Amino acid sequence: MQADFRTEFTRAPAALKQHPALVLNADYRPLSYYPLSLWPWQDAVKAAFLDRVDIVAEYDEVARSPSMEIRIPSVVVLKDYVKPQKRVAFTRFNLFLRDEFRCQYCGARGDLTFDHVVPRARGGVTSWENVVAACSKCNLRKGARSLRECGMSLRKPPVRPASENLRNMGRRFPPNHLHDTWIDFLYWDTELEA
Repeated sequence: MQADFRTEFTRAPAALKQHPALVLNADYRPLSYYPLSLWPWQDAVKAAFLDRVDIVAEYDEVARSPSMEIRIPSVVVLKDYVKPQKRVAFTRFNLFLRDEFRCQYCGARGDLTFDHVVPRARGGVTSWENVVAACSKCNLRKGARSLRECGMSLRKPPVRPASENLRNMGRRFPPNHLHDTWIDFLYWDTELEA
């Protein structure tokens, strides 16, 4: 019987890993939509204990210590406003997000690489305005040729995204799991249907 207690005791913390907390800025908007701003439950409890966040919603599960018991936070709001970055980092992930995770030549999803519209061999630079998401097939087909030479065209011209545009684009790609308590905070600023 004592062995059963030890087994259950050691397995319980692992079960709590499945309880992330949605982190909202002081204006009640998520810090980011994609990836969604989530903290492990331990960080949310610590921030609440240090009075850095307010707990807005909780899971039914409880975390216990020898001296206290706290329901695991599901949604927390930062007490201090964090100013969103104006400049968007030029990363592969942000490039794919800008291009909606689609090949900019054929529209296919999955197996994405990136392609220089003006090939580097012809003086093209690696920048927001010259790089697009491309599937492997289109990337190989285009090679080091211009769009005119290979008879291909872009679905939309590549541009440097504003941080707000990228944030709004991220809202279109919700994560696989959305807890019921998060829904009110993820899309609260969208226009309601009449």
